[in-house]
Amino acid sequence: MAVMRTFRTAVGLTGGRVLLWSLLGRLPAAMCPIGSLLLVTHESGSVWRGAAVAGVLAVGQGVGGPLVGRLADRRGQRPVGLAAAAVNTLAILALVAGSVLGLALPVQLPAAALIGVSVPLVGPLSRSRWVHLARGDRESTAAALSLDGTVDEISFTAGPAVIGLLAALANPAAGMLLAAALVGVCATLFALHPSASPGSPAAARSTTGLVNPPFALLLGGMALLGVCFGSVQVGVTATTEHLGHPGAAGLLYGLIGGVSSFAGVATAALPARVGLPLRLKGGTVLLLAASLLLPFADTMTALTVATGCLGAAVAPQMITMFGLAERTVPAERLGEAMAALVSSITLAQSAGTLAAGWAADHHGPAAPFLVTCTAAALALLLALTTATERRYRRRHTPAPPRPTATTAA
Repeated sequence: MAVMRTFRTAVGLTGGRVLLWSLLGRLPAAMCPIGSLLLVTHESGSVWRGAAVAGVLAVGQGVGGPLVGRLADRRGQRPVGLAAAAVNTLAILALVAGSVLGLALPVQLPAAALIGVSVPLVGPLSRSRWVHLARGDRESTAAALSLDGTVDEISFTAGPAVIGLLAALANPAAGMLLAAALVGVCATLFALHPSASPGSPAAARSTTGLVNPPFALLLGGMALLGVCFGSVQVGVTATTEHLGHPGAAGLLYGLIGGVSSFAGVATAALPARVGLPLRLKGGTVLLLAASLLLPFADTMTALTVATGCLGAAVAPQMITMFGLAERTVPAERLGEAMAALVSSITLAQSAGTLAAGWAADHHGPAAPFLVTCTAAALALLLALTTATERRYRRRHTPAPPRPTATTAA
C-alpha cells in the first residue's frame, strides 16, 4: 500500500500519459547499441564491422549526452528534445539504408556517431523534469526518482529483447526501423508535453562548476556500476555458452532487469530515516555480495540465482545516486548532470566489456566475473569512505515552482 501511494504521488506530478511517452521514447536508447551490432553484422557478414559501428555509437552517446542535457537546461526541453528526436530518427534511417545498401564502413560510422550524439535523452530529462515538478518536496522527489528508475529498468530490459525478437523473426533492420519510429513519435510527444521544463536563463549564465567533489564521486560510482554491467554481460554470455545453453543468456539479462525493476519499486517504500548515503552503502554491499557469487556459478541454477541477486542491487544504486546528484548540482543544470551520470555508465560499460572480453579469451568463461567483483569492491570502498550526510547535504536551492500540466496528461 505504501508503495502504491508513493507511486500515485509521482504519477500525480504529470499524469500517466507522459510516463507512457517516457517509457516508449527511451526504448531506442537501449535498442540501438545491440541493434546496430546485429544489423551491420548481418548485412556485412563481419562481426568486426558490427562491433566497430556499435562502439562508435556508444562513444557518441557518452560524449553527446551531457551536451544535449546542457542545451536542454539552457534552451528548454521542448526545442532541444524535438531537434534531437528529428536528427536521431534520420540518423537511424541513414544507418539502416547504408547497411542494407552495403555502403563502405567509413560511410556508416558517421551515421552511428550521429545516432549516439543525438539521443533525445528521454530518461535523464524525465528525471530532471520530475525533480523540477516536485518543487523541492523530498517525498515527491524520492517517489518520482523511484518510479523513473523502474521505467528505466523496463526499457533496458525490453529494448534488447525486442531487437532480438525482431532479428529472429524478421531482420535486424526491422528492429532499427522500429527504434526510428519510436524516437520520431514518442520522444517527440514527450518533448511536446506541457510538463517539459523551459530553459533557464540562470543555466545560460551559470559559472558554477558542475563537477564539484561530491558529484565527481557520483560519476565515479556510476562508472564502476557501468563496468559491472559490461563485464556481467560478457561473463553471462561466456558462461552460458560454456555450460551448453547459449540461448539462455538473453533470459538471464531479462532476469537481471526484471528483478532490478522490482527492487526499484521496493526502494520507494523505504522510510525517510534511511538516508540516501546509507542506502548507497547498503546497495554496494549487496552489489559486492552478489558479484562474489558469480565466479563460482558453475551450473545454470547457480548462475540464475547469482544474476537474480545482482539485479536486486542495480536499480536501488542508480536511484540513490540520481537522488544524491539532485542535492549536489545547481538546479538549473540538473538535466546536464543526469545526462553526465548516464554517460559515465555508458562509457564505463564499454570499457568493462572490453576488459571482460580479454579476460574471457585468456582465462576462461568465469574470468569476466573477476572484473565485476573488482569493480564492485571498489564501489563499496568508495561508498564506505565518502557517502555521508554531511558530504551530500543539499548545496543548492530547489528549482523554482513550475506550472504542472496534470490535467493535460
